[in-house]
Amino acid sequence: MAGGNSPRQKMINLMYLVFIAMLALNMSKEVLTAFGLMEESVSNNNETLEIRNEASFAALAAKAKEQPKQYQEAAQSAAVITEVSERFDNYLAGIKAEMMASVAADKQGDFQAQDKTDFLDSKFFKGDGLSEEGQEFIDQMDAYRNGMINALPEEGYADLKAEIQAKFDTSDVPSERADPDSPMISYLRYHFEGYPLIASKANLTQMQNDIKNAEADVLGQLLQGELIEIASMNNYRSIVNLEKGAYFNGETVTGEIVLGRYDDNLKPTKVIINGSEVPASQIQNGRVMLNFGAGSVGDKEIKGEMQFIENGETVTIPIAQKYSVIGRPNSATISADKMNVVYRGVDNPMTISFAGVDPSKVTANAPGLSKTGGASYMMKPSTGAKVNINVSAKLPDGTTATDSKEFRIKDLPNPTGLISGEFDGVRKNRANLAISTISAEFLDFDFDLTPQVTEFIFKVQGQPGIKVSGNKLNDAAKAALQRAPQGSIVQIAQIKTTVPGVRTKATTPVSVELTD
Repeated sequence: MAGGNSPRQKMINLMYLVFIAMLALNMSKEVLTAFGLMEESVSNNNETLEIRNEASFAALAAKAKEQPKQYQEAAQSAAVITEVSERFDNYLAGIKAEMMASVAADKQGDFQAQDKTDFLDSKFFKGDGLSEEGQEFIDQMDAYRNGMINALPEEGYADLKAEIQAKFDTSDVPSERADPDSPMISYLRYHFEGYPLIASKANLTQMQNDIKNAEADVLGQLLQGELIEIASMNNYRSIVNLEKGAYFNGETVTGEIVLGRYDDNLKPTKVIINGSEVPASQIQNGRVMLNFGAGSVGDKEIKGEMQFIENGETVTIPIAQKYSVIGRPNSATISADKMNVVYRGVDNPMTISFAGVDPSKVTANAPGLSKTGGASYMMKPSTGAKVNINVSAKLPDGTTATDSKEFRIKDLPNPTGLISGEFDGVRKNRANLAISTISAEFLDFDFDLTPQVTEFIFKVQGQPGIKVSGNKLNDAAKAALQRAPQGSIVQIAQIKTTVPGVRTKATTPVSVELTD
């Protein structure tokens, strides 16, 4: 059915099923909020559906006055369908209004506060049976279902009738309690007993959505699968659907032109493409099949028109679509994402592609090269001074194109020693220097690598150098620091660093001027 098969309706139905399945669990505040948000979303969709249904019914009624022989029977059935739908929809709206009247005014928008089950439990149920109001709900639902089915013509609507019967069936359902003495449970208890108020409200709103979708489906089928607002040929638009937007020179352009939707009964009287009339054999199921040479490299345009006869007059629908013809590629695009060389021992991100070729059809090989997805690769070279990346691509016509490119392999640059993040013109007092951290960085380097300091030599002028493990001064170094003259220069030298999996070069030293 048209209404039930839309992507939005499928999403709403799926959300509804998921939330109903979760009702057996202890309702969390987040779930109550989710029910409220879902109810609001479905309610907004209901307003849109109601506007569309009203417009469809009004247009059908007007069409029946213009062409009573063709549309009168459909308009009469639509009038009954609309009346039956409005009656049940208004009844459900009244129940929802009563439910919300039981909620304090300041809690109307608080879904988490609408977690009580007593309103519908006391309204619909009495002891082991149904209350008068519970029985009225079942009677209203039965009346709606039977009224919808009886309003439809006897032939040609079997699927639609079966769907309405299934959606609004009030028969008992299998009990989930696995009680051999009670294998079935009433429809009303299964769907409403013990549920939070916001969940029951969402359930009723979804029923209203089913009503409006059923009404839309009936109106659509009464008009032979088309809504009345698109019944006139003047409202159609031609759609050129090519297999792709660009072609290699020498390729064949393949695709189709449709009028919004396929229809065996929809066939133009004449189609003209680029000045030539299309043979009748190429018009199939409302589609105009294209098959012609792409032409030379450059931008191209498909122009023409479709002609239909409506009410004895010719209705013309223009056709206009552009596409590009590109030259067949003979070289690959291979580039390092961060630089023109690759660095030894680290992951170098790369992009490897062939113009006009899907990445899944491109293969690249080189020592240390691996694919990470699409056109993205990682290159981690180890030995040698150069590496060749060889690329092959399978073109749309089945042929293969190849290319290669050479990259230089370089070692990581020398790290720069730092003290408290500084390396040039550093001045500190003794107390700050004693607690400072020695570190290292690859300055002006695109890779996010941080060398770890493992040891260094602390040297005070006129005293022997002190070897320190780690990245802070030890006791011996601090003692030497206390003996250093004010204004003297102390040096952090022979800094050793490591980067996981990579051998680093010598780290530049850092000097500090003592200010006291």
